[in-house]
Amino acid sequence: MSAIDHYENFPVASWLCPPRLRPAVVAIYHFARVADDLADEGQEPAHERLRVLSEYKDELTRCLTPNYSFDPRWVNVFEPLAEIIRQFKLPMVQMQNLLDAFEQDIIYTATGERYKSREDLLQYCQRSANTIGRLMLHLYDIDDSASLSQSDAICTALQLINCWQDRKKDMRRSRDYLPLNCTVEEEQRFARELMMQGIALPKRIKGRIGWELRAVVHGGLRILDKLEANIDNPSLTRWDKCVIAWRCLSM
Repeated sequence: MSAIDHYENFPVASWLCPPRLRPAVVAIYHFARVADDLADEGQEPAHERLRVLSEYKDELTRCLTPNYSFDPRWVNVFEPLAEIIRQFKLPMVQMQNLLDAFEQDIIYTATGERYKSREDLLQYCQRSANTIGRLMLHLYDIDDSASLSQSDAICTALQLINCWQDRKKDMRRSRDYLPLNCTVEEEQRFARELMMQGIALPKRIKGRIGWELRAVVHGGLRILDKLEANIDNPSLTRWDKCVIAWRCLSM
């Protein structure tokens, strides 16, 4: 899996994704990205973004209704998504959890509320990043408890790394994911510990998804290396990508 620049840690339909799964990955990606835009983009006040996101959530609930007339605002999202949900029997609760996380982002940004503990932040990650990982595993028919647990560890680590990578930018928008009474250094170490808890997953999973997971894991760890070295706004250079490729091959 690979990350995109707009939605944290989201796997896109790359050439490593089997052709039969690409429409499903694209449909889920489009659903998440539009929801992200509704929550984060534009100058609308918080109550208006919450109202529109609630309507979007209602559309998710209704999209499987036979002969449903899709809302024209989002017909390009829910018409293909409804077919993918039916075809792959996607768990609706995961997608609803994702929208709940976006709602929480709107509220916390509007009020300036902070996460009171690491556990509070982890519950948010469970609804957001972990949801995406579990949907991807579902497409690959992977549902054993060990894989789900390791996927959660990887996805939470990636989201935390993204939070610390973008913290200055987030703070300019009155958003800070750092829990009260925690330090960035402590949370960076915790993110690394989580990643190492999940690192066995890409080694156990065969085929293309295993290789994508290797790239995601080592991409996240490479960014974390730079954060721990106090490099501002770290990004992956061409050299970093060569290092990631070598680490993937050597796993």
